[in-house]
Amino acid sequence: MLLFPAIDLYEGKAVRLFKGRYDEMTVYSEDPGSIGEDFARCGASHIHIVDLEGAKEGTTPNFETVLDIQRRSGCFCEIGGGIRSMEVVRRYLDAGIDRVILGTAAVTDRDFLQEALAEYGERVAVGVDIRDGCVSIRGWTQDSGLDAFAFCQEMQELGVKTLIVTDISKDGAMKGTNRSLYRELAASFDLQITASGGVSAMEDVQALAEMDLYGAIIGKAYYIGAIDLKEAVALAE
Repeated sequence: MLLFPAIDLYEGKAVRLFKGRYDEMTVYSEDPGSIGEDFARCGASHIHIVDLEGAKEGTTPNFETVLDIQRRSGCFCEIGGGIRSMEVVRRYLDAGIDRVILGTAAVTDRDFLQEALAEYGERVAVGVDIRDGCVSIRGWTQDSGLDAFAFCQEMQELGVKTLIVTDISKDGAMKGTNRSLYRELAASFDLQITASGGVSAMEDVQALAEMDLYGAIIGKAYYIGAIDLKEAVALAE
């Protein structure tokens, strides 16, 4: 299993939200590129980046910061947040970012999703953000009304290869990840599934790795020192 330490960006800074709430934001660094460098020193080969401003506005205000993280870390970098047009997809991928994650747009604009998949294939992933069994959109601020598992099935049928699945209720809460959700997803779909939200102890990393998931994202646990990233990377491998 791949471990994806995460960097959430807001106004060029590395921050974390609590359960997706923008009014409960903690700033961890004003130099996100230095965090990417530390990820690499700890043995991480992949980084998960989210542009929180982009997620709300559909823009790319942290574009240069994203490129700086990739350049300084040398890691495989995936980016999500506000990617709602082919112009933005091309901007990131043509600049060398390894993978883009479509969230809101995958829900609201299937034609765009299919165009992105046709042009870039596996370099396009879909983020599935789940609250109370339904898919949330627009930076977790709106309920789409779509059943999460039905949506995952549709994504598989459309040819999506990678899903980043977040249990919003677990995100940043440091109370463990939703193991039953990921176990059920792994059994239900032939997809590369990355678990996100609530990975807060080495036991979570071990449990997810034993499910043979594609990946797991570590956020707050790294920033507050609850997980030793170097040990976690070794355990995941």
